[in-house]
Amino acid sequence: MRLISICPSNTELLAYLGLTSQLVGVDDYSDWPASINALPRLGPDLSIRMDEVEALKPDLVLASLSVPGMEKNVDELKKRGIPHVVYNPNSLADIAANLLDLGSRTSTQKEAEQVVKTYQELIRTYKHYSSQVEPTRLYWEWWPKPVFTPGGLNWLTEISRLAGGQNVFEHVELASVQTDWEDVYKQDPDHICLAWVGIQPEKVKPELLWKRPEWPTLNALKANQVHILEEPLYCRPSPRLLLGLKKLGALLHPDVFPANDGIDPLLP
Repeated sequence: MRLISICPSNTELLAYLGLTSQLVGVDDYSDWPASINALPRLGPDLSIRMDEVEALKPDLVLASLSVPGMEKNVDELKKRGIPHVVYNPNSLADIAANLLDLGSRTSTQKEAEQVVKTYQELIRTYKHYSSQVEPTRLYWEWWPKPVFTPGGLNWLTEISRLAGGQNVFEHVELASVQTDWEDVYKQDPDHICLAWVGIQPEKVKPELLWKRPEWPTLNALKANQVHILEEPLYCRPSPRLLLGLKKLGALLHPDVFPANDGIDPLLP
């Protein structure tokens, strides 16, 4: 098949099914695995150049509504009659369902079933670890101003729980919450996890947190529990979230969770 992915999470789904050799183009932000780096780039995920997509004559284009604004691309795919699938994952179960669906569309059902089996086994393992600890309160920052953070309907609420934490905005029944520094201050988290979307970890500036009104009195800042985390391992709905889970569990509860070995459990 001639496959195109127009967002990073879907490129990663294809990689777990061993399908990257069938990719003929990707969006500008797809960056894993390294084997895709030589492929034609079709534009940023919100401004895909559809003439170039059409010229590549794809058998299937993968889009995702987990990227706000992707609707414009989907409308254009429909208008041009380009074969496509649109995923909209918000939970770990949704990601597993997307893998199985993609497997059925690409004749890789067995591969998808094996990946999902290992995926679910690791989730069960981390449920066991997390049941042994008192949850610590986490604030996830996707963007600093205006503040965007995951709500209760987002995979990071699940990842937080599995790592022995609790998302301080899990009570908000949304996938993404726009709020402000004052509201975050009222939540008084024990840990602050900075995963700024589209920003490399070395460009994140945690020192700015101490300049926000009243924030120096937060428990997390007084204890210096501020963590710069890799955006690709926490902000994309793909199985790579489990790599992020391994890192987070070891970070929050090193006495209970296994040390992070950095090994992706879903790859052969």
